[in-house]
Amino acid sequence: MSTNQEYLAQRQLKKGAAGWILLAGLGVSYVISGDFAGWNFGIAQAGWGGFVIAAVLMGVMYLTLVLSLAEMSAAIPAAGGGYSFARQAMGPAGGYLTGLAVLIEYTLAPAAIVIFIGSSVNELLGFDGPIVYALFYLVFIGIHIFGAGEALKVMMVISALAVLAIIATGVVLLPAFNIDNLFDIEPLIGGTDFLPMGYYGVWAALPFAMWLFLAVEGVPLAAEEAKDPAKDVPKGIIAAMIFLLCTAILVVVLVAGAAGAQVTAGSAVPLVDALNMTGNPNVATMVNVLGLAGLIASFFSIIYGYSRLVFALSRAGYLPQKLSLTSKRKVPVRSLIFPGILGFLLSLTGEGDLMLSMAVVGATVSYAMMSGSHILLRINQPGLARPYKTPGGVVTSGISFVLSLVALTGVYAYDVRAFYFTLVLFVIGMLYYAFIGRNNLVAKSAEEEFTLLSQAESELTAN
Repeated sequence: MSTNQEYLAQRQLKKGAAGWILLAGLGVSYVISGDFAGWNFGIAQAGWGGFVIAAVLMGVMYLTLVLSLAEMSAAIPAAGGGYSFARQAMGPAGGYLTGLAVLIEYTLAPAAIVIFIGSSVNELLGFDGPIVYALFYLVFIGIHIFGAGEALKVMMVISALAVLAIIATGVVLLPAFNIDNLFDIEPLIGGTDFLPMGYYGVWAALPFAMWLFLAVEGVPLAAEEAKDPAKDVPKGIIAAMIFLLCTAILVVVLVAGAAGAQVTAGSAVPLVDALNMTGNPNVATMVNVLGLAGLIASFFSIIYGYSRLVFALSRAGYLPQKLSLTSKRKVPVRSLIFPGILGFLLSLTGEGDLMLSMAVVGATVSYAMMSGSHILLRINQPGLARPYKTPGGVVTSGISFVLSLVALTGVYAYDVRAFYFTLVLFVIGMLYYAFIGRNNLVAKSAEEEFTLLSQAESELTAN
């Protein structure tokens, strides 16, 4: 076995751990906590009508992005997801920038979510703080270390409980829906009942609209563990996106229509408050408990996502190569633990909202890079085998590209601090690449890396 093949043989994930249903469940798990809270603060920025415009724009962005990712994940089924696509399209620097953007998103998001988990635990059990954060990181990283297939199945169960809560909320609130409740926010000067804060509010609401779909793009990170990546990853990510569009419509329309836009805009637990206001305290208690399941599902699944990304970046040499060593169970243990320690330390700041805004900056940069990768691959590599082709081709990915840049500016409109803090992280990350990462790459190109990986897998199977 050659040196490169031996190196890659020590860095293998468990093949066939996930079919398309588990992958769809993973996509829903990434996002489901966003249906319970966070999105509603966009109504405070734009009113219900303005937020709906923002949500439609972001729904279109995510749908076109997902359709673009479905094509690339079938053609390039690697654990790095967007990083792998960008490296093939733009070379090592473009691949690293994309990977860095996703890494910022996936490291900051669970740190923010675990703060929200702490608040929920405090409301239910009366305690909060670093001990709660540490306990959740330890337990759920531990489950991931046990094995990918087992972890994905646990995620499915937790996500199913959260989905049950959302459906129950919709059924109970439907009789209380009143269209007048959607427009009960007093317009500012120059505003209207539909757009009480004008069009500027729509712009500032974009980051909150993203919260209804944020992180669904992580499904391709499981490509190397799929049973049939060319078929399972496209089916899984598209099914997840369609399901999330349905749950987004349900909560945005029915919660505000029952409780009123004004109340919904300022609620920390909008589903629970809407149920209490409409005389359903028992269902409200159930949804409050299962809302914690939704937070846990997103926390749990994004840990999975960051571990596969760090694994892929480390295996390629961008990050320290020891991070990508896998256990006997084919689990990248170090890629789970070290970002988890960083996330825990970030959670100690208690700045959940700031970290979420910074995560959105990382996300939008990665979306632009991934959409651009789809366009470049279509133009420069027309002969690349594509088991699934994006409907609309580069027009579809072009829409995603433009809307991702618009969404990026939305963070600037809402929170300038988050925009500039994240820019600092990008500068630090690119300096690391310039002086260290680019000198340690295992392969000169994406094609060479995939070829070496395939050879290592064949050698391992033969032995």
